[in-house]
Amino acid sequence: MIEPHAPAPPGSRPPRGGPGGPGGPRGTPAPLPVRPATARFLVLAGVFVCAACGLVYELELVAVASYLTGDSVTQASIVLSVMVFAMGIGSLVAKRLRRLGAAGFGAVETALALAGGSSAMALYAAFAWTGDRGGLWADAPRVLLVAFSLTIGLLIGAEVPLLMELIQRIRRQDMGGAVADLFAADYVGALIGGLAFPFLLLPFLGQLTAALVTGTVNAVVGAALVLGLFRRDLTGRARRLLLTASVLVIALLTTTAVLADDFERAARHALYGEDVRVAVRTGIQEIVLRGDADGRPLDLFLDGRLRVAGGDERRYHEALVHPAMAGPHARVLILGGGDGLAAREVLRFPGVRRVEIVEVDAGLSRLARRDPGLSALNEHAHDDPRVRVTTDDAFHRLRGAPAGAYDVVVSDLPDPGLTAGAKLYSQEFYGLARRVLAPGGRLVVHAGPYAARPRVFRTVESTLRAAGLRTASYRMSGSPGGDWGFLLAGARTPPALGLAPHGPRPATLTPGSLARAGRATAGPRGGELPPPSTLVHPRY
Repeated sequence: MIEPHAPAPPGSRPPRGGPGGPGGPRGTPAPLPVRPATARFLVLAGVFVCAACGLVYELELVAVASYLTGDSVTQASIVLSVMVFAMGIGSLVAKRLRRLGAAGFGAVETALALAGGSSAMALYAAFAWTGDRGGLWADAPRVLLVAFSLTIGLLIGAEVPLLMELIQRIRRQDMGGAVADLFAADYVGALIGGLAFPFLLLPFLGQLTAALVTGTVNAVVGAALVLGLFRRDLTGRARRLLLTASVLVIALLTTTAVLADDFERAARHALYGEDVRVAVRTGIQEIVLRGDADGRPLDLFLDGRLRVAGGDERRYHEALVHPAMAGPHARVLILGGGDGLAAREVLRFPGVRRVEIVEVDAGLSRLARRDPGLSALNEHAHDDPRVRVTTDDAFHRLRGAPAGAYDVVVSDLPDPGLTAGAKLYSQEFYGLARRVLAPGGRLVVHAGPYAARPRVFRTVESTLRAAGLRTASYRMSGSPGGDWGFLLAGARTPPALGLAPHGPRPATLTPGSLARAGRATAGPRGGELPPPSTLVHPRY
């Protein structure tokens, strides 16, 4: 409840330095340049904009952290839990600033604009320039993520008490009504910010520029609200300090936004090396091609992760495709594989009549067809009349495919350790794959590195068996220190691990090396396997 106060004698000047700032005691209407109703509308509009900016900062942190680490569930949990905790602390701290409501709100918005606007760039810089140093440096992006979540949460939490003070300075109102108005503007602003980020800011501005522009808007609105409506609540020194700080922050953020493309190129070179040839961001992911000049092999990166290493990609794709083709193979479905490299191996087999590639990112498929280096590497597989490329989610495509439609299904998808793709390694997904297999058909799955993550590999095997498939496992060595784990599955009997007797001769794979690859994955069987992964209980 607002405490009553005695009215000032007629003609007297409002006391300076009392609670609420130079304008007078808390509850005393502030001397405003506009009518109280207009001022109140402008404050609620400022609440709307600040709430939208705050939610954009949260989503931006989750998006950047997920891009850098790939584990979206963990990153979202860290960001949201730390920010909500910090918002509570910020609200408590702001109680001490209520006596300086206008000045405190101006300072909070300036600091929030700087922290939120620069957060994405700082995280990306730490990932690009310190991620390969090892030791404590390798954890720099995670430490920064927590630090920014804590800082931004503290500042967002401090907004509400200070805004409540400003609303009451305009016109005395019962606390329940003021809280309802404030939260209504806050929640609607959060809705607009939450929708603007994925549908407007991210597609048109990108992660870095979106955060910088949001910070600039935040700083402009905060400074305009305080210096335009409540300037008489500030001392001359406070006005000059707030104006200077706001101008500096706005100038820094706008200048950085102009230079964001140069920064991104420099960070990309630090991350991928100097021979980056193609770098495009589709609506799904960032695609980077490196090399393919002066005899250097072509490397393909998707969202910062090496997806195709030109030096040993043939060893990987031959190991993925050839064992599955040792049987009926007229109709082949490739899930993922938009780069066309798995299709290249499939098309080498006689008797292949139809190949369907299901790739979620149309940009990758276009690059595989049009880029000279990548199209040469896949031997122009996308131009073969037997190949049809479908832009779709692999899970959705399997649900719509007729039963028994394919002799071979090749699952060339990102590693199962990435949370975003966990549904593509679930029991339900493999049940759909089993349904579309013709009698005697085979499914082959890339199940991630065997040596580095054996439990993940065994979980994939357990999940395949839970879907009613019989499996044979094998492991192939890749670049120094790395390997690939594969699982070959059939619907009724365990498929024999071998090569097609009348098929093309692989360049890197022999019957002997394949037999050794099968023996290399000898491990627990039956009840010793981990529980399977499902849609409602992902275990990767």
